[in-house]
Amino acid sequence: MNRYSSRRHKLDQQFLKEKLKNAVSYDRIAGYFCSSILEVAGESIENVEGKVRVICNSGLLPEDIAVANYAQKMKQEWCEFSPEEKYTSPESSSRLSTLYHLLSNGKLEIRVIPDQVFGLMHGKAGVITYKDGSKTSFLGSINETKSAYTLNYEMLWEDDSEESVRWVQDEFDFFWNSQYAVNLADFIVNDLNRISKRIVIGLKDWRDNSDEVVPSAAVEEPVYRKEFGLWEHQKYFVELAFREHKKDGGARYLLADQVGLGKTLQLAMSAKLMALYGDKPVLIIVPKTLVWQWQDEMKTLLDMPSAVWTGSGWQDENGYFYQADSVRSILKCPRRVGIISQGLVSRRTEAADLLAQKDFECVILDEAHRARRRNPTKDPNKHKSDPNYLLQFLNTITFKTKSLLLATATPVQINPIEAFDLINALSLPTFKVMGDMYSEWHKKPQLMLDMVCGKEPYPESEITMWDIIRNPLPTKTSSAQDRVNRIRDRLDISDKTYVLPADYFASLSGSKKDSIRTLYTTDEFIANYNPYIRHIVRRTRDFLENTINPASGETYLKKILVELYGEGDDGAIPLEGYLRQAYSKAQEFCSLLSSRVKAGGFMSTLILKRIGSTIIAGDNTAKKMLAWTEAGKEILQDEFDVIFEEDDDFEESVSEVKNLTDAETECLRELVKMLSLNHDNDPKYIKVLDILSNGIDETDKPWKDSGCIIFSQYYDSAYFVAEKLSKDLSDDVIGLYAGGDKSGYFLNGTFHKDSKDSIKAKVKNHEIKILVGTDAASEGLNLQTLSTLINLDLPWNPTRLEQRKGRIQRIGQVAPKVKIFNMRYKDSVEDKVHTVLSARLKSIKDMFGQIPDTLEDVWIDVALNNIEEAKERIDRVPDQNPFTIKYETKIPATEDWEASTFVLDHDEKLKQLLIGW
Repeated sequence: MNRYSSRRHKLDQQFLKEKLKNAVSYDRIAGYFCSSILEVAGESIENVEGKVRVICNSGLLPEDIAVANYAQKMKQEWCEFSPEEKYTSPESSSRLSTLYHLLSNGKLEIRVIPDQVFGLMHGKAGVITYKDGSKTSFLGSINETKSAYTLNYEMLWEDDSEESVRWVQDEFDFFWNSQYAVNLADFIVNDLNRISKRIVIGLKDWRDNSDEVVPSAAVEEPVYRKEFGLWEHQKYFVELAFREHKKDGGARYLLADQVGLGKTLQLAMSAKLMALYGDKPVLIIVPKTLVWQWQDEMKTLLDMPSAVWTGSGWQDENGYFYQADSVRSILKCPRRVGIISQGLVSRRTEAADLLAQKDFECVILDEAHRARRRNPTKDPNKHKSDPNYLLQFLNTITFKTKSLLLATATPVQINPIEAFDLINALSLPTFKVMGDMYSEWHKKPQLMLDMVCGKEPYPESEITMWDIIRNPLPTKTSSAQDRVNRIRDRLDISDKTYVLPADYFASLSGSKKDSIRTLYTTDEFIANYNPYIRHIVRRTRDFLENTINPASGETYLKKILVELYGEGDDGAIPLEGYLRQAYSKAQEFCSLLSSRVKAGGFMSTLILKRIGSTIIAGDNTAKKMLAWTEAGKEILQDEFDVIFEEDDDFEESVSEVKNLTDAETECLRELVKMLSLNHDNDPKYIKVLDILSNGIDETDKPWKDSGCIIFSQYYDSAYFVAEKLSKDLSDDVIGLYAGGDKSGYFLNGTFHKDSKDSIKAKVKNHEIKILVGTDAASEGLNLQTLSTLINLDLPWNPTRLEQRKGRIQRIGQVAPKVKIFNMRYKDSVEDKVHTVLSARLKSIKDMFGQIPDTLEDVWIDVALNNIEEAKERIDRVPDQNPFTIKYETKIPATEDWEASTFVLDHDEKLKQLLIGW
């Protein structure tokens, strides 16, 4: 037996190197992998003839191992260690390179084990086997780190007795072969190689460098280091948009991906690259309800500063407020990227007029379908377009920005001509989108749309086809096999030439004419090269989940099945007793108010929808309307904002509603009496508690065991449910996720205020397995640790259901199938709308990927019993998609962002983005 002390010995020289001479294997129980793996590989280990095996602790959870989610968790733990910041010296780069080669060639194997299984691995030991078959073992305080061997005070006891060696080997084998021991994630091994070759470049060099421009700016963003990175289809759009931004005319695209496929991240990443590449401002225009979500996502996922215009000043990503001196302060954004509400534009404000005069690097409009003509149901061949204020603004600011990116999952709400309006806005400053004002695409938009949709035959005249092809002649793509690329090269047509003369075709030789003829005889030019498919980028979840990526051999997205409950007639909750009486009284109030007031249909129907959420929500609304004051108006304002952002008569309508008649007032008073005494007997809450505690039936397990998110449109409903659950499920922490500063968690009925970031972290770490959220949680929130969802109520726009579902049906979801229960009362407004929509809902959704916002009006029609009008609204939605889904054939290969060894300097990135307007 030998004893070693760092006070008496140089442990790295006199123990480690000495003892590993002539070794053929080395088994080691160490500590945490983040601190140990970087130092475990040295020259001595390289000289070990056989395999070196190390078992380490990790912050993984047993649940992560059970559902094979450990690779992502291990990646996150590794990235939180910030190795790219800690290992920047040539010595550490060399060490990382050595470690990478040892791991990649299999000589060194590392497994990690969750510290929650056996606790922290304070016991450190090892077994060394030599060529002659002899073995030795050791125990001590020492970890496999440089500081442990060279700086710390450490002790080691070496014992080469057979009994000691067998005892240590048994301990090692127990952990190494544990069901919870997993190999080091491939990401970490590859990242070691990347960091060992890492080269930091400055902003000027980045702008001038044509290779790896996008990956070098993205590889160390939080979305890659802390989250799941960008999916292949997201990377494709970012590369496409940035590549075009650097060209003449800039990037001009409408991103129309299906809900849940990460449009915000694609747009934000594109905006960041453009803001870094150029020196002009970036303007992002989004619905009022999304401004803070955009700012938060850019900060947390992209480390991207921005400022939001509040109406009285700018507020930056850190919450610092810059008070406005006047409306002109909107031109003094303190950040490179500014975010404004669509309402600022749609209300035709002075601030919007000022913005329309400023030059921008890029303008982004989210939910772009709100920029539309006011008369979409009228024949565009007979009636001139009547653009709303948002579309007017878009048609103006398009001339003031290098790039313009629009986003909406439903570019067509009622008439395909709406797709033309959006593409036309993209095209106005540059001929490369739709040609000049004399192009067929501009002169005859409806006819060309009908051809694209297959409703009209292609022209037989070669002269007419030539006019369609030449104006605009499509630009080059990144594909070398693209026929247009070959034609442009063969005819020596400049990349900046978008319109060819009418007589150009006649001047060509026969073989060159034939090459152009193939565009419409072989390639079906109108179907495959039209402006819509070239400037509308659209992918669906179904395509991404069922299409193999040739580069990986796997589908572009992992398929996650969805099992829906509550959909059939038997799934609706009976509307009985006192609640049916209250519902009838609420319907009576709806009829009274809607017959008198322009906006009465929406405002009175709100009571029905809130009663359909929870009794307490309906009661609160009835009381607020009964005592309607200016303060009361503000309380309800948030719920009206989305609907009325473009309604110039809103103030007048509110004024009329405030002056309730005696009959309306008495009706509300009776309704309040019916609801106030029955908060605790809410049928929906009782059903929620039963599902969480017992599952759907005897074959199902309790949903709380799988983790559950419960959604409501209304904060008072969410708060009520969360508070009640914390009392009935006293052993569980119940999270509450809402807008503003209203988030927190309940424990034993007591509410503890907490930040949204903290709530997200608790869900991620399995500390919260039941989360109740408003629609503030339906976008931009990753809830992959939860695999069940209950919709307490159904939103006005059914698209919200898709957004809610997208919180758990997303990449990284640990379960192969998620379960969703949609709650509605039998014979309620929700139930009737469900019935009216069901006949056409699937065909509309299959075509567009989500439901047009215009169908929100169906709720009001059904609530007021105008069933025929509701059906007419549904029937106006076109039966055919107005553009071919070009991007659902094959997603072109993108660069390997995660492997980029060039990294744009973080401080220079930040400095550029902190420059104000």
